Amino acid sequence: MATENNNGGPLSGIRMLDLGRYQAGPRCALMFARMGAEVIKVEALKGDESRQNGPTVRGQSAYWVQYNSGKKSLAIDLRTDKGKEVLTRLVKKSDVFLQNFRPGTIDIMGFGYDVLKKLNPKIIMINASAYGQDGPHRDKVGFDPIGQAMGGLMSLTGLKGDPPTKTYFPLIDRITSLHATVGALAALWEREISGEGQAIDVSLADTGFTVNEIPLSAYLGDGYITERSTSYGGADNPLGGMYETSDGFVIIAAGNNNIWKRMCEAIDKPEWLIDDRFISRASRAENGAAINDVLSIWFSERKMKDVVDYLSDFSIPCAPVNSVAQAAQESHLHEREILMEVPDPIAGKIHVAGKMIKFSRTEMVVGSTPTVGQHTEEILRDIAEYTEDEIKELDDNNVVARS
Repeated sequence: MATENNNGGPLSGIRMLDLGRYQAGPRCALMFARMGAEVIKVEALKGDESRQNGPTVRGQSAYWVQYNSGKKSLAIDLRTDKGKEVLTRLVKKSDVFLQNFRPGTIDIMGFGYDVLKKLNPKIIMINASAYGQDGPHRDKVGFDPIGQAMGGLMSLTGLKGDPPTKTYFPLIDRITSLHATVGALAALWEREISGEGQAIDVSLADTGFTVNEIPLSAYLGDGYITERSTSYGGADNPLGGMYETSDGFVIIAAGNNNIWKRMCEAIDKPEWLIDDRFISRASRAENGAAINDVLSIWFSERKMKDVVDYLSDFSIPCAPVNSVAQAAQESHLHEREILMEVPDPIAGKIHVAGKMIKFSRTEMVVGSTPTVGQHTEEILRDIAEYTEDEIKELDDNNVVARS
């Protein structure tokens, strides 16, 4: 069930206007909603187009709910002067304004930062884009894969000899949204000191470089070229890859010296501890094939769950390499409330992103996904201070939509 907002959440009292689309922007706004902020999703009269993105659960987009549950929906036509007037009123009464249109678009719409700060000097503006608000590629469009490609990550994902490979899930979008969240929280704190808001600029390309910062630093500093692993078992990185059991794969991370000692004990190889070939991490990498010849057999003779339980008893970092179906049944997912089932107006009920941060007092707030324009009347009346007659006129003239 959805968490009741009894304690308000740590950001209770903060209001955000979310003009974001797809993932990088809306995911930042979702974090604010989970932490108790009032997040107003500003969408078109017929709703955000990503409401239609698959896969679906009983007619509801599993994509849409992950980024927009717990928000309020304001359906409005921002191409009209009356629609812009509504947003202007809301800007004056909000703390954060988030948008991820192409740079310059929000200025054409009449809500660039120069305008926002005149309306509300304390407003914090989050600008998320593909390449940033300035720089050589400012005017280009892009999505998550451009960050993975430009920063070099795709050249290192996968195995040696593979073509460039991107991650299935939108890694760059997610991290960019967290950059935006952290930046906005910092700006809110600084506002308490200065009394002024400011604009924040985050981009997918920037994130793409930050996730690959170690290989980039090594190359820029010494010309060192990081290469992919030669095999999933990690012959060039022993005890730092996947191994096949009799019924699936496990991944282990036993590269440092202390864990190496525990691994030798676990697989009954005490002689490896005094073997000059394996005395250091570097020497183990040089002689990785000899280690993996033994480990491949050891893992293949055992079941995945048994291996994980056994190695965990030796404090060796390891985990099953789950399929989606297996991951969905993991007790961690449910007991830690990482996904939570909430009431849904279309699906009846559906799992949404849950409590990814645990607060000791101000619990995260997990709510349902709004229908298009579900909160339009409430927002116009209670925040923008329109009268009932004015709201009806806006509705009749297709400036807003109510549900």
